[in-house]
Amino acid sequence: MGTNDKCEIIGWFNEVSQNASLVQQETLRKIIEVNHGVEYLNKWLGDMKNSKDIDGSTLERIFTTSVPLVSHADIEPYILKIADGCTSPLLTQHPITHLSLRIYPTKPGGRILEFIYSSKQMKTKGGITVGTATTHYFSSQEFKIKQELTKCFTCSPQEVISSGAYLQSTYCHLLLGLFFSKNIEFISSTFVYSIVQAFSTLEELWKDLCEDIKEGRLSSRITIPTVRESVLKLIYPKPGLASRIREVCVELETSSWTNLIPTLWPNAKYVLSIMTGSMQHYTRKLRHYAGNNVPLISAHYGSTESWIGVNIDPTCPPEDVTYAVVPTFSYFEFIPVYTHRKNGDVISAIDEFAEDDPVPLSKVKVGQQYEIVLTTFTGLYRYRLGDVVEVSGFHKGTPKLTFVCRRKLMLTVNIDKNTEKDLHLAVEAGSQLLSQQNRRAELVDFTSHADLESQPGHYIIYWEIKGEVDETVLFECCKKMDESFVDHGYVVSRKASSIGPLELRIVETGTFNKILDYFIGNGAALSQFKTPRCVNNNMLIKILNVCTIKRFHSTAYC
Repeated sequence: MGTNDKCEIIGWFNEVSQNASLVQQETLRKIIEVNHGVEYLNKWLGDMKNSKDIDGSTLERIFTTSVPLVSHADIEPYILKIADGCTSPLLTQHPITHLSLRIYPTKPGGRILEFIYSSKQMKTKGGITVGTATTHYFSSQEFKIKQELTKCFTCSPQEVISSGAYLQSTYCHLLLGLFFSKNIEFISSTFVYSIVQAFSTLEELWKDLCEDIKEGRLSSRITIPTVRESVLKLIYPKPGLASRIREVCVELETSSWTNLIPTLWPNAKYVLSIMTGSMQHYTRKLRHYAGNNVPLISAHYGSTESWIGVNIDPTCPPEDVTYAVVPTFSYFEFIPVYTHRKNGDVISAIDEFAEDDPVPLSKVKVGQQYEIVLTTFTGLYRYRLGDVVEVSGFHKGTPKLTFVCRRKLMLTVNIDKNTEKDLHLAVEAGSQLLSQQNRRAELVDFTSHADLESQPGHYIIYWEIKGEVDETVLFECCKKMDESFVDHGYVVSRKASSIGPLELRIVETGTFNKILDYFIGNGAALSQFKTPRCVNNNMLIKILNVCTIKRFHSTAYC
């Protein structure tokens, strides 16, 4: 992609941002025109043939007062009909492809070390191909076009990306990333979890990787014929490179793999991935690998349903990143939400938030939190995404959003209401205490469960840790997490003993890999995997409990 092309994209983005309100009205008009006549819109809008003649603000008012807000459960019957082969225009007249706005500052001939994975695709009774969003993307023309435009290609061939065996794919990604180490321009994955997982594998298997590079061969652990063939076409013996990598890894091992990225990939300019929300926990480990001189960039904000915004300040740390809404992606509405009672409203026992009526993009206010509502070109109308964001400012006329949490209560036993964000804050407080007491100890991953079987019910937090930790430290970490849940209902219930002491369960090494295996075995793609932060699935609870090796109960509020 040349300099002129980049300037054109930036100029276009600034223009649509400046006129975001009008662009949103025209985006809604285009969605209605493109999908005119579909069953769902006819049900609520009738046969609206004259949308071109209606001014933008009036069209917005008609649409938002006629079409109801919906969640996945409301549109599932339509989706099931389509999956079963119904060819009538139920939600959309025809599929529309959207290219995401991405600018990669790379030089021609460079390579990208991408830890990306496709899962297996299935066919419905109606013959429709079903798979994860990333699976569709990595096999799409868009993925190929991106590489052609930038003249910067991913290290791994399609056979590695689509193998369906994530351990074999990860090994090949690492092998080819090291083989082409001088050419790596940046390192990327859909979610930061995949990068941290891959470098953890590197810590274990670097000797095998060095042998394969030295001999120009491929480990016997790679058993899929098409993967073996595709990788062996790319590699050949490089004993000098293998020797250098071996020396570097011996040194890195003694320093707990600090600065792994700049040491092994000296020309890597940055690391690009989604690092917000539930991925924030892994950012600390990634920073350990990246050191101080390799920027961590959280590049975009999107969902399976639609892209939403882009990070226009790549130098901003992931913890502080904001996303400027791109007003052409979809038609956006925002439901104001409040974490306190407003005007006498009673907050539901299963939802932390009270809410007001939705407002258009042009009416959002800085400092207010909102749930995002989408109307897309691909057949979703006033769809509640479930993401809670805060407006932190504006770029030109379009809002900049900070992700807050998923609008879903995660932990509740009684009158307590603790969200994903509350859980993260509590775990962060406990893990900071862990690292202060033992600098070589590390929280690898975590999840939680509200145990309602015991009396009184209580929270269980599962930790997988790396390194030896004294039990007295873990007792203190448990107590610290219990004290860090500041929800009034929780504190009152703990003091009254209507909620029992928080329980910390330490699980054996590899437990969260077993959880990953469970999801992969049920059709998930590693590229889209997120460790569930609260589990109610009986099989996952069984895995966690079988793998528990130590238990601690909080002494807070005693």
